[in-house]
Amino acid sequence: MNNNKTNYATLMQKLLVSLDVFLLTLALLISDGLHTSSLLEPRNWWMIIAFVVCVQTCFLGLGLYKSKLREKLPGIFRRIILAVSMALLILVLLVKLLGLQQLNADQLFTACLLSGLATFALRYLLTKFNVLGFAKRRVLVLGSGQRAQIIDKRMRRAVDRECFNLVGFVRMDGDLSSEIDSKHLVQLNGSLFDYVISNRIDEVVVATDERRTMLPIRQLFACKLRGVVVSEILDFIEQETGQIAVNLIYPSWIIYSSGFSSGNDLRNSLDRIFNISLALVVLLLTWPFILLTMIAIKIEDGWSAPCFYWQERVGIHGKPFLIVKLRSMRIDAEANGAQWAQSEDDRVTKVGRVIRKYRIDELPQLYNVLIGDMGFVGPRPERPEFVDNLKQQIPYYEERHNVKAGLTGWAQLKYPYGATVADAEEKLKYDLYYIKHRSFLLDLSILIQTAEIVLFGKGR
Repeated sequence: MNNNKTNYATLMQKLLVSLDVFLLTLALLISDGLHTSSLLEPRNWWMIIAFVVCVQTCFLGLGLYKSKLREKLPGIFRRIILAVSMALLILVLLVKLLGLQQLNADQLFTACLLSGLATFALRYLLTKFNVLGFAKRRVLVLGSGQRAQIIDKRMRRAVDRECFNLVGFVRMDGDLSSEIDSKHLVQLNGSLFDYVISNRIDEVVVATDERRTMLPIRQLFACKLRGVVVSEILDFIEQETGQIAVNLIYPSWIIYSSGFSSGNDLRNSLDRIFNISLALVVLLLTWPFILLTMIAIKIEDGWSAPCFYWQERVGIHGKPFLIVKLRSMRIDAEANGAQWAQSEDDRVTKVGRVIRKYRIDELPQLYNVLIGDMGFVGPRPERPEFVDNLKQQIPYYEERHNVKAGLTGWAQLKYPYGATVADAEEKLKYDLYYIKHRSFLLDLSILIQTAEIVLFGKGR
């Protein structure tokens, strides 16, 4: 086993994608046989590829390839039905626009129906027989102190250990006291190397509280030579949870770690072109919703009531800017000063509850994207009053301002709505992960998956 990012979850995702490709192709060919029987001709094979890519993109957008999808079979079935419905709509429009004679609406409907049934049946079998549970990595944690306890606390649920089996924790000299249950402690009767080999350990995670002169360097080196992965606790948590443990960061880790680049001029220019183009397209598609919301606000609060509100937020490099939203709270919502918005905030109007749930209130921020204050993907901008306080309480909080703020982000996908300092710290862990791994493909993946939040009403 080599030390790369291809862990168990990635391998299973690739397997699932490959099986879906086979099933989607088979469904389209069966539908083709029932209708026109033209897709078997080599000149029409590109249509099969287009069909598979379209359906799988919708699957990705609705979270069906998440390694930690917290859904039971009914929820998975709902997502599949919605995904194939979206794909059907897109494909029918493309067929009409391109004037393709080889495909028609009936054929596509049959193919999407068969695809939905086949892919759900596959996931049912994988779940029933626990196929995704084999060949998990066996992980041994070197340390049992406060740093190691973070793994024990944050990864207690089965869904958090979906990618590995935690064998136990090895007590080391210099470890501070912790609350790890004694039944999870491993007693080494011989050397660390002997235990690792005899118990088929795939990965050793170094999580000791004191490293200087305390680590068994020679034994770790011997383990590595035998193909065992030796990882640092920060890297392990980052790989398994998609976040960076802020409370474990030390300056040298940031300096020597890959990532955390703000990009070059070419990358930033391409990002700007992409954001402007996408903002214009989204604005063209959503302006009726903005108009209807404005009318609804006027009906609820009176024709003299404002539909929009402007609020100062902190953007890239800590520079303030004015963000614009459709008003979802009472006009006097902040008569007593700035305060966190709550998930069940009594200041939210009736119209506001609807538009916040489906994020319609965020649509005017397309203006902020167009003028360059924000991008589509990035950390959500906070108010200066809150930022000043959070910078004092949360280490590395100001690092989230090294990239442009966004309409959506990695933290919005991974963490529920929060309104406390503790929530801000949790979101920062995801924001730092995004900043470290920032790329066009990650941005595209976040945008696609944001569709799930909007369509299922998982916004505020």
